[in-house]
Amino acid sequence: MGKHIHFKRGKIKFDKYGGPPGKASIARLITPDISKTMGAGIAKFDGCSIEWTVLYDEVIVVLEGKFRLRLGKGFRTKLEAKPGDVIWLPEGTPLRYEGDKATVFYGLYPVDWRARHGM
Repeated sequence: MGKHIHFKRGKIKFDKYGGPPGKASIARLITPDISKTMGAGIAKFDGCSIEWTVLYDEVIVVLEGKFRLRLGKGFRTKLEAKPGDVIWLPEGTPLRYEGDKATVFYGLYPVDWRARHGM
């Protein structure tokens, strides 16, 4: 069993992710060098629309702001979430991440999805 880690809010480093337009950033906290099974982090979305197909199972907890997902064929299904809402996304879900001053926590499985998909 590994050692516990305490990620302090003021010391979490965010990297630019997607955009423009708008801004998005991500702090990848639990990575394959920390865990062999699950991953986790925090992401921020403000005025952006980032298209992606999840290559893992993902759970999202909205912490701040207004968070949106556009799902399905042509991204016609719009899911709007607010602080405290929890969203489950199975592997293979095509989507667009969007938000207005949104901050979310995410957890994913498996953490080594990049290696499994040759990325």
